[in-house]
Amino acid sequence: MMSQPYDLRKVLEELKEIPGQYQETDVEINPEAELSGVYRYIGAGGTVKRPTQEGPAMTFNNIKGFPGTRVNIGTMASRKRVGQILHHDYQTLGKLLQTSVDNPIKPVTVSKDKAPVQEVVHLASEPDFDIRKIIPAPTNTPEDAGPYITMGVVLGSDPDKTMSDVTIHRMVLEDADTIGMYIMPGGRHIGYFYKQFEALNKPMPITINIGLDPAIAIGTTFEPPTTPLGYNELWIAGALRNEPVQLVQGVAIDELAIARAEFVIEAEIMPKQTMQEDINTHTGKAMPEFPGYTGDANPAVNVVKVKAITHRQDRPIMQTTIGPSEEHVSMAGIPTEASILGLVDKAIPGKVVNVYNPPAGGGKLMSILQIHKETEADEGIQRQAAILALSAFKELKTVILVDDDVDIFDMNDVMWTLNTRFQGDKDIMVLPGMRNHPLDPSELPQYNPGVIRFRGMSAKTILDGTVPFDMKDHFVRAQFKEVPDWQKYLN
Repeated sequence: MMSQPYDLRKVLEELKEIPGQYQETDVEINPEAELSGVYRYIGAGGTVKRPTQEGPAMTFNNIKGFPGTRVNIGTMASRKRVGQILHHDYQTLGKLLQTSVDNPIKPVTVSKDKAPVQEVVHLASEPDFDIRKIIPAPTNTPEDAGPYITMGVVLGSDPDKTMSDVTIHRMVLEDADTIGMYIMPGGRHIGYFYKQFEALNKPMPITINIGLDPAIAIGTTFEPPTTPLGYNELWIAGALRNEPVQLVQGVAIDELAIARAEFVIEAEIMPKQTMQEDINTHTGKAMPEFPGYTGDANPAVNVVKVKAITHRQDRPIMQTTIGPSEEHVSMAGIPTEASILGLVDKAIPGKVVNVYNPPAGGGKLMSILQIHKETEADEGIQRQAAILALSAFKELKTVILVDDDVDIFDMNDVMWTLNTRFQGDKDIMVLPGMRNHPLDPSELPQYNPGVIRFRGMSAKTILDGTVPFDMKDHFVRAQFKEVPDWQKYLN
């Protein structure tokens, strides 16, 4: 008997078997702010406004206004749960992803009868077609610009179909057949392909794939230089789960879709057309973003015209996330750790033991590097590693360096380092006037006039909490007796 193909449903069935990791409810819930408001208390974590906590993944089975659909949230909102899903130690997930980049498994294309996501087809040409009545896309807060697709994997190709790529963007449902998509300037290959279509004055066909297993969601968020132009991150997803991602030809456009998704939106990005993101609300706000603040509405998001929606017959699952949640940290942070490990291993092998991108930086803005100094010749190599990390990932703002006796996954241990192995006047390096993530609200010219010339510039900071090699004997932690059978005292 063949095992069930890998998809979100298979992952959720596995989670049900692990105590405390999965919860579902039949209580009716409103997707407008209420769903995210409830999960904020149960398991969002990250930099979400307190009170919040790490908790189970949740599926809401009774969505007001959307009978027969479900909404899943928080499947990756715990690093330990991601480790359980991928059957790997959560502390070395960065190394697992680094290995997966180097050993990709490419997707396979299947026929339509093998693609559950095409069991039900809605064409935009049909009377009364309205994406807002088919897709149960939630709002995170009452002031959001509209219902958002926060975990839709966009799949697109260059005009000649020689390269394809997948990325995640914030996408707001603007009207019956229109989505506003924010494509962040620079770095994203979907944006590069779109510029090629725009030069030809042609619409760019894309599929927006929703309801996917975590291997796809996490693999998708890799960026250059780890995955250069021409490297499709679905190859990483295949390696992570040791099974190729299944693709299927779209029903209304010339592009591939993920065959075992829950929903697929087939659409075109229109050339040389933009619109105001909050055209329906005029709040000036978009949605909560990973730094913990609600993002400003963009005056000129790309216009995406929907051609069709396909989905599964049996209670299709809308997948969503809260921008500042721990789930974003898993999706953005673990691939960043892999990128940093890959680069430093090539340049200074064996000196960076591990890397962690914690929730405090939303997975993108902060990295903690665990350093191994073996001889006096290694002194200074830690700062070299920090500069390499900043080179590998331009959205990184703060790097904290610690010794290999420090638990990088315990912020108390990291902060202990900065209080007992660190002097501010000698152990801080500041690199001003560099590019960073435009969603950081402190990166405004008025915040630092003359240095921050344009939004999205920042100072990068390196905090060196490693012990000078010639003073190691002065910084030995209190040594406790090793008691291998300590657990017997709990029985």
